Parts: sequence; C-alpha cells; structure tokens
Amino acid sequence: MTTLSKWRKSSYSGGGEGNACVEVADLDTRIAVRDSKAPAQATLTFPATAFAPFIDALKCAGSTKS
Repeated sequence: MTTLSKWRKSSYSGGGEGNACVEVADLDTRIAVRDSKAPAQATLTFPATAFAPFIDALKCAGSTKS
C-alpha cells in the first residue's frame, strides 16, 4: 500500500470538499487509482505505460453516453 502523501485528487474532482472523486498515486513503475470515499478498499494499479490508454478509453466511453 502507498502512503497518504503519494495520493492526489483528480483534477476532475469538482467543487466542494472534493470527496467524491478518484485519487491517483505515482509509484515506481505503476500508477495506482482508488475511490476517495473508500481509500482503504480496492486499489487498481496499472503499468505506467498503460495508464494514458486507460484514461483515453474512459474519455471515449464517456463521450458515447447519451
């Protein structure tokens, strides 16, 4: 598990307390992602080289919603 100091809020967190967002942490060779509302629960990790394609896929999926 990573230390709290490595986690940062997504720039898409929105206003208010920013407690309904995704947090990310840069690890040595991986990027970790977690839900800020449940930080002790599941964390996804990706190889650093796979993170940008993952985000691009999310953006594409979001743009196809009606």
